[in-house]
Amino acid sequence: MDTFLNELGLFAPAVLFNIYFAAASIPLGFVFAVLLALGKASSNPLISRLSRGYVYAFRGSPLFIQFFMLYSLALSFNVAVWKPWGISWFVLHPLFIGPLVLTLNTAAYTAEIFYGALRAVPRGEIEAARAYGMSGRQQFRHVIWPNLIRLAWPAYTNEVVFLFHATCIVYFALPVIGMQKDLMITAKELFERDYNAFLHFSVAALYFLVVSLVIFFLFGLVYRRLMRHMPAAPGLRYAPKWLR
Repeated sequence: MDTFLNELGLFAPAVLFNIYFAAASIPLGFVFAVLLALGKASSNPLISRLSRGYVYAFRGSPLFIQFFMLYSLALSFNVAVWKPWGISWFVLHPLFIGPLVLTLNTAAYTAEIFYGALRAVPRGEIEAARAYGMSGRQQFRHVIWPNLIRLAWPAYTNEVVFLFHATCIVYFALPVIGMQKDLMITAKELFERDYNAFLHFSVAALYFLVVSLVIFFLFGLVYRRLMRHMPAAPGLRYAPKWLR
């Protein structure tokens, strides 16, 4: 038991890096995904094709390769751009590149979720808003967006959890600087000391599980708020109803 508690303490600082990577990329990815979804649905063929091409490129390539490609691209501009500007320490740092790549990746997957929800918005409600005299901005704010986010939220919750799980490969693709070690790097280094894979990787998996459950809980609260106008589902019955 003492060994297990000690192991939990060793992994506690590491999980903060995984949480940081997810927390830094989720809000930016959300906003970018909304723009991409609207771009895909745009009547402008250039905007629509560019949005579709972006989504296809990032959904069609492995995240691990995206880390290597974007880091190599940033590294190629180091001598010509970043060093003269004095920002190479920032641009090439994993705490910047990591959230950047995760943002670009999750935006593509989330955009596809939002685009599907956008197409599922009832046409009748939009036509009613037009008949009522709403402008395009009013239609989006009062009719399209509320329906879109309610339809997309369950799938988006899964995407956020997948994104958090994807943070485990950041330091496998990017250099580890100092003591900045996430769950998987910490588990890997501890495993190389005593080869106790079951203990170290099980504790890392436990941290991923706990944080994932917290995400499901928090996003579930948001979903309840979004669906507060709907009748609540009946609860489970724990006793038979003898009298009818």
